[in-house]
This record gives sequence, structure tokens and C-alpha cells, in this order.
Amino acid sequence: MLNIESISKSFGKFELKPVQLKIESGEYFILLGASGSGKTVLLEIIAGLIHPDTGTISIDGQEITNIKIQNRKIGLVFQDHAIFPHLSVYDNIAYPLKSTGAKKSEIKLTVEELAGEMNILPLLRRKAINLSGGEKQRIALARVLAMNPKCLLLDEPFASLDVQLKSELRTLLRQINGRGISILHVTHDYEEALSLADKVAVINDGQLLQSGTPEEVFRYPKNRFVANFVGVKNFFRADLLDFIDKSEERLARVSDTLSFTLISNQSSGNGYVFLRSKSVILSEDSMKSSASNSFQGKVIQIEKTPKGYEVLLDIGVKIFVTITERSYHRLSVAVDRLLWVSFKASALRFQKT
Repeated sequence: MLNIESISKSFGKFELKPVQLKIESGEYFILLGASGSGKTVLLEIIAGLIHPDTGTISIDGQEITNIKIQNRKIGLVFQDHAIFPHLSVYDNIAYPLKSTGAKKSEIKLTVEELAGEMNILPLLRRKAINLSGGEKQRIALARVLAMNPKCLLLDEPFASLDVQLKSELRTLLRQINGRGISILHVTHDYEEALSLADKVAVINDGQLLQSGTPEEVFRYPKNRFVANFVGVKNFFRADLLDFIDKSEERLARVSDTLSFTLISNQSSGNGYVFLRSKSVILSEDSMKSSASNSFQGKVIQIEKTPKGYEVLLDIGVKIFVTITERSYHRLSVAVDRLLWVSFKASALRFQKT
């Protein structure tokens, strides 16, 4: 287990505020944050490249805050791979093993085993400078794994890869994680977290805002920034009111003239209501269904997406709806057209402030 206790660091105007984080043995943990949020600084502190101002780092109960990089049992793969271009693939992978004084026969066996696992065995005698980004990524992973780390740190590992290579690397990382190696992977792409993470955390401006399972963080964002960052565009200031006629449903007042029906066991008060755009149904008429919320609105914006269209309507508040291309044409969606939006009470989430 990797345990981070009250780690902080200041660099001029930037401050990494005290971070508390636990990554269980064999866990795949993704840290989400935009550029400059502090996620890479935290990785480099854990790896031992930067010394923290406060706090401690321990792995499997042993504190490593002041231990040399090479003795931490932690491997770091940089975004730019940081391989040696003038060396062969074999020598790149063998480099950390040679520094330990391992026998040539042991080095050869380990390098070939890892190269086979990374599917780069035919490349061992080639110069690293002549290889593709995906191949360099595999070399970097093999080199780090040669040291048999307990925890693997990945800095934006998919940043320079195309769609096919990303898919291959996901499979490879799952295999590595399946060997029991804990992984801390930092990225700005929440879709990577959905496809890989056991746990996820969101960092912004040097502060860890929320952590938990992907479902906990993506379905129940604790604040406006987290909601926006993980793709929840519909969030509204709201007053949560009492239960309706002894039922499980309640009202959340989002404006003087508009309230949503939702299900929540939280106490009444101020907060935010969150609603995923794909949970909203768009139709020509008010729907008579299990959807407790149905409102007419005017289309004010349309944007093409890879999977269809994102439509913005004004129903008293502005609400985003995601629809397929087929629905877009069937409904004759156009700016200024009046349409109905519907969504279930269970689709709404309320979070107190």
C-alpha cells in the first residue's frame, strides 16, 4: 500500500496543498487534473525527484520520504518516455539492472522476458531513436518493470498515442496491474479513468477535491468544478425542500419559477443539482412516462459531437441534452424550435454546499 500523508510543496506562486491519499496494493488509481493542477508535481514527489515541504510517504508500512530514488521500489514513466536515444532497446531496458551489478545472464533473461511481455522482442537490437511513440512507451515500461517495483507511476501515458495504440496500451496496463503492481496514473482525460481505474481522484490548483470509485466521483460530484471536469454539464444551484406527501420524492428549487423533482435522503438546504445530459430525453410533446420532470424549452444552441449532437435548451434554466443523429433528424432539431425535455427523479443528484 502507498500511503501519502499531508504532502505539500510550494514553487513560487504555485502551492501543492496538503495531500492525503491511500493506494491499496494492486489498485489502479487515476489522478485527474488539468495542466498545471499539480498532478505531475505529486508524482515526482512520490518518485523522489522533488522533496516535499511537509508530510510523509510510505509503502507497505515503510517510510520512504527521505530514501534515495533507486531504493524506493517505485517506478516512474514520464510523458516523454525519457529513454536513451543513442542506446539500443536492449541496453535501455538493461540500464537499471546494470547499475545494480546483476550478472549478464540474469540481465539477458530479464530483458528478453520483459521485451516479450511488451511485444518488442524483435526490436531489441535497434536504436531507440528510430522507433515510434508506442514502441518507446513499451520500452519505458519494460525498463521500469525491470526493477520489479511495488508501485508504478504513469505521467499522461496516452498523451502522444493514436486510438489503436491507446487500446493496446490499456490492455498492457491491465496485464501489468493484474500482476499485483499498484498503479498511480495521472491524466486530464476522464475517459481513461472510466476504462481503467479502481479508484479516482480530482485535483485542481494544487488541491485534492474528491476521491473514490469512478462511480462515486462521476455520479456524485461534490462541487461544480468536479462536475464540469468529469463531463457533467448540467449543474444548478438549488434549494432542497421537504418530502412530497410522504413519498420518497422531493423538490429542488432551481429558480423562482422552476423546480425539479428528485430523490434524496440529504437534509433540506442549499446545494447543487447535477444531471447528465445523456439522462435527458428530448421529444416533440410532453412525455407521459415514469419521468417525473417534463419541461418545454427553446433550442438555443446545437453542436455536433462524435456520437451525435449536443443540444442546449432554455427551460427557465439552460439544460444540455445528448441525442443521436437519428433523433436529431427525426425531431427536426433547429435553433428556436420548441421541444420538450424529460428526465427521471432518480437521474438527478443533489449535493449540499
